[in-house]
Amino acid sequence: MARTDTNRYTSAERLPERLAADGTTIVVGNPAARSAVRVYEDPRCPVVEEYERTGAEALQKLLLMREIKAEYTFASFKDDRLGGDGSKRAVNALRAALEKGRFVEYHAVLFENQAAVERSGGFTTERLLKLAERVPGLRDTAFDLAVRTMKYSSFVTASQRAYQQTGDDPIGPGTPTVVVNGHTIDGGLYGANFDANMFRLLVSALHERPETWDTVYRPLKEEIEAEATES
Repeated sequence: MARTDTNRYTSAERLPERLAADGTTIVVGNPAARSAVRVYEDPRCPVVEEYERTGAEALQKLLLMREIKAEYTFASFKDDRLGGDGSKRAVNALRAALEKGRFVEYHAVLFENQAAVERSGGFTTERLLKLAERVPGLRDTAFDLAVRTMKYSSFVTASQRAYQQTGDDPIGPGTPTVVVNGHTIDGGLYGANFDANMFRLLVSALHERPETWDTVYRPLKEEIEAEATES
């Protein structure tokens, strides 16, 4: 993926972001990119927070190179398991940030502070607004009203439904679930999602040489799973 500096986005804030035609997928990066990394996340999930600190950092660097785009679908099932409505409120706020063209920055802020916020009561309206202050140009009357009134509640519901309809499990595949060009990085390869170097190599390989899924990564996944079964 060698690219000249003039071809790259200069910062994460410069990355294009939009709502896809399906009404639930938030797309980040070059719209013309031929490779896509689809990520399913619940804002309150601690494993997603781990992914955002590890593999997702490599994804951000790849997005800046213009050859990869990211496609986010947000779940909110953690509210049912943990109580409260923090996931729903966070997803609504992320959608409001997208409306302002600040999704990428706000998404980063939420996960940078997720662990501390969850320990102190979760994603309440006031905490979401306070965190929004860390994103220049995000807070205004319209954004605040959207967060306070759950303006995008229909988006929250539709996104959770889209998540549940992914894969074979009727309750959804779990978060994070990462899919690179149609290949789910789970099972024997799941650990690659949490190793920035390994994740970058995997995504780059599947972008530059799609055949490596059948020649390298699927056999490796099956081998790891077989060894785990035998042990």
